[in-house]
Amino acid sequence: MSKGIFNRGYLPHWDFQGAVQAITFRLRDSVPAHVISGWRRELQEDPDEKERAKKLRRLIASFEDQGHGEAFLRESACAEIVQRQLVLGHGVEYRLLEWCVMPNHIHVLVTVGESSPLSSIVRNWKGRSAIEINRLLGRLGSLWQREYFDRYIRDLNHFYDCRAYIRNNPVNAGLCDAPEEWKFSSAGAKWQPDREDAG
Repeated sequence: MSKGIFNRGYLPHWDFQGAVQAITFRLRDSVPAHVISGWRRELQEDPDEKERAKKLRRLIASFEDQGHGEAFLRESACAEIVQRQLVLGHGVEYRLLEWCVMPNHIHVLVTVGESSPLSSIVRNWKGRSAIEINRLLGRLGSLWQREYFDRYIRDLNHFYDCRAYIRNNPVNAGLCDAPEEWKFSSAGAKWQPDREDAG
């Protein structure tokens, strides 16, 4: 069951059945809260709230693409765990359209299904992958930031922009020369979400 528009913490979330959503979630130490708070203070001078939000998203995206923090997902085994969790719910809880596992964050484009709210979907990705990654690395404690960022896809132009951003993120971060070279992504997996045996 979808939740509609709700707020948990400082980010508003749009959760509607059948909605196409662009989602980003991050490792706990990828963009420290004090860094985001500093940017928010700097951006307060801009009177346009939408423009402030856009600038903040750009700052965060640029920062996280530099691979800050421990970046556990640089390790292939950790990235594979996350990728497997994303693919697992395809056709059941959601329709997985695109994804990219970066060293310290994940981008996903999905259509939300009928049975599971977006918050449960993201919680499952994070919870299941955290258990496996912590076990693999022999570590304890939180792996992911509590919040996630989601963006409701408004129209086809927005869809293709988000799709291009996700596919090109590893290229723009200097991790590979072409999207298909990044193993931990829909481009690298040659993902075709409409095939029955997708993946």
